[in-house]
Parts: sequence; structure tokens; C-alpha cells
Amino acid sequence: MPTRDLHYCELVEIGQRIQKRELSPVEATQAQLDRIARLDGQLKSYAYVMASSALEQAHAAEREIGGGKVRGPLHGVPIAVKDLCWTRDAPTAAGMKIYRDNRPTQDATVVARLKEAGAVILGKLQLTEGAYADHHPDIDPPRNPWDATLWSGASSSGSGVATAAGLCYGSLGSDTGGSIRFPSAANGVTGLKPTWGRVSRYGVFELAATLDHIGPMARSAVDCGAILGAIAGADPNDPTAVLEPVPDYLADLSGSLRGTRIGVDRRWTSEGVDAAATKVFQDALRVAADLGAEIHEIVFPDPTAMITDWFPLCGVETAVAHEATYPSRKSEYGPGLAGLIDLGLQQSGKDYQKIVLRREAFKGMVRALFEKVDVLAVPAQTFAAPTLAKMAILGENPELITGLLRFSCPFDMTGSPTITLPGGFTASGGPVAFQFVGRHLDEARLVAAGDAFQRVTDWHRRHPSLL
Repeated sequence: MPTRDLHYCELVEIGQRIQKRELSPVEATQAQLDRIARLDGQLKSYAYVMASSALEQAHAAEREIGGGKVRGPLHGVPIAVKDLCWTRDAPTAAGMKIYRDNRPTQDATVVARLKEAGAVILGKLQLTEGAYADHHPDIDPPRNPWDATLWSGASSSGSGVATAAGLCYGSLGSDTGGSIRFPSAANGVTGLKPTWGRVSRYGVFELAATLDHIGPMARSAVDCGAILGAIAGADPNDPTAVLEPVPDYLADLSGSLRGTRIGVDRRWTSEGVDAAATKVFQDALRVAADLGAEIHEIVFPDPTAMITDWFPLCGVETAVAHEATYPSRKSEYGPGLAGLIDLGLQQSGKDYQKIVLRREAFKGMVRALFEKVDVLAVPAQTFAAPTLAKMAILGENPELITGLLRFSCPFDMTGSPTITLPGGFTASGGPVAFQFVGRHLDEARLVAAGDAFQRVTDWHRRHPSLL
């Protein structure tokens, strides 16, 4: 295959070609670096391109594979990581002005594991300030490759843009209130938010410790499963990482949903949801039923308090994460992140404890649902493909904020795994997605469900037209 046609291939396919020695990892890496140089001046998805070390890693992979040593599906494949993951051979700024010259002395656990799996790290992907809602005023935000007037998502904006634009074969994002799911939906890629604790957070810049999830963004559910298999697992450097063994997420992909019980709350998933998001969601349920899934009517616990509580809870935890630099260097913060920390600093111990108790009760109610169903189906958000103009007034419109967070932050509060799948487009061509949500540590079922859906649909194989 000519290098000009490589950029939109799926990660697992590229890995297979590399490992069969049909394609050189050096060729694949150089093609990606050339495409980044040609397109990313406009798209702004990379905070830092690691060309030299990437080519070194590609040459090393070529030698190993040539010698008969294959480390797994990621070996020799060029990917990129969100710029809140420590990298000892590149800066880690976390989208913040005060850390633009920060050079860690070691890799984050997820980066080290990607390297152990033989992946080639192309660079660090841009994000909102501190992984919260807004880009720092000094940063030029990544641009949606489908349409520059559309929102590119937050906070893993660069991860979504680079993956969608063919500037990497997969990426790492993080999700505290929706930050894997928003950019996956906005850019038409597949995103997997694992169970909280399934992936180590060691060496990942913290937004809110009990809400932060690290996970893959890629072109397919299978690709996400391949990346998750490399990065998941216990870590002595992160005692909150769960100890259960990591399964082979690519082992049981039957292409069928027969016997899978999918729970749907018809009222919750339809009220206030716009026409484009509704159509994609309903179409996805029809596909799931055709694949053999059993659709069960459920009543989802009212998430209103969780959406309201998410802001002060996140604010308290963010204030702790930034204690060394805030408020002492407040002038170097953008207004969005500063406002969140100020909100956290205003909370009393009693306020915080009430949030904790409500959260634990909600987690228990959601956990109980999975006694009756295997997977929940929900839209990605209440409005599809929002424009930059619409998102610019987000802070002035409480209903808009609620609509954005309605189907995302409740599952950060519970720590539940979710997979976001491209499911269609708006009339004007903006990507639209939906989600499957699973019980804790059941990511394998989500990968299998996503793969079954993607075997009979082609939404994930549609790509923006870029020169």
C-alpha cells in the first residue's frame, strides 16, 4: 500500500502489516511525521512532536520484528499521548502556561507500558488547561478536521483531532467529566473510558483524583481494546490501580450480541435530546437488536444531583492537585480553571461530605441496574455536533451545561466503563455518537459490543477530507 493511503487504516491492521513485514515501522512512522508536518499547522492537535525519538523507536521495532520478536498488536505502530502524561524525552505541559518548560525525569506508567508493547510515540497531544473545560488563553485550540466551525471537544481535544485526521493510529485521552467521550463524539472516533482504577494514573497530571480515568481513543473498538490491553493493570506506583488480571480484550469477538441484555431508559435518553442525537441513538438500538441483543426497559436513577455535585467535587479535588501553584500563581491561570479551583476552595467539609454520601448512594443504584442488564445504552450528549459559537456561551447557559454533561459525568461519578461509538452525522456533516456503558471491569464486553456494531456499520470508517 502506498504511504499516502496508510493514514486512515485502523491500528490493528497496520500492526498486522508491520508484524508480517509487509510494511516497515520506519516507513509508517515517517509517513505520519510527514502528514503531521503538512497538516498540523492548521489543525493544532500536537503540543509537541517527538520526531527524533519516534524514529529511533521505529528503527528498534524494525530490528526486533526482523529478528522474530513481536511484542503484540501495537509493536511498531505510531500512536500519540495526551500532554498530561509524563514523558522523560519530551516536555509535559498539561495545557498550562506554568508547565510549558516542565521536563519529567521518567515516563508515566501508561507511556512506559506503551513503549514496552513496542508502540512508537509520535508526540504529545494538545488539551484544555489542566484537562478542564477551556484551553488556556495563550494556546491555539485544536480544530475539528470535519469542519473548523465545530467544537473539537474537551479536554482531550488534540487526541480526538489527531486520531480523526490520520495524524496517529490511536491516542491516549483522559476523562473526568466526559473528556474522552466529548472529543470522540465531536471528531468521529471511538473512545473507551475504562473503569476507574483499571489503568494506572501514576505520572498523569491530576485534575480530580477520584474522577480521573485514562483510556484509549482510536478508529475502532478493536483498536481501543488493543491499546487498553497494553496500558491496563496493577501498578505498585499507584495503589488505587485495581489488582485484577487484565484480560485479552481481543479474544472473544464473535460479531454477535445474541444474549446481551441492553438496558434503555426511554424517557431519560429522549427528553431534551435533539433530533440528530435521537436518530443516531435509535438507529444504534435497532442495529443492536438485529445483532441479537435483548433490549430491556429500565429506569435510570435520577442523575440531576450528580451533575450538580460534579462541579464542587471536581473543584475541591482540583484545588488539592494545584495546591503548590494556586493561588500563589493565579495570574498565570486561565479563567476557567481558576474559577473551578475557586469553587472548590469555597466548599466546607460538611458540603464535601454530603456530596460524597450522595455519590456513594448513586453508585450503589447504578451498580444494582447491572444485576438486570449487561450494558446500558445512552446518547453521547443531548445535542449533536455543537458549534464553537454555541460552546462559547456554555458558561452562560445552565441548560446547555446540563445537556453536555447529562450522559457523561454520572459515569465518572460511578467510575463505570463506557465506549463511545460513531453512529452517524448531522445534516450539515458533523459526527454524532452514542455510548454503551458496562459494569465495573467489564471492558471486554464493551469492546465486543462495539466491535459487533462496527462490523455491520461503517460510520467509524468515514473520515474527513483533508489534503
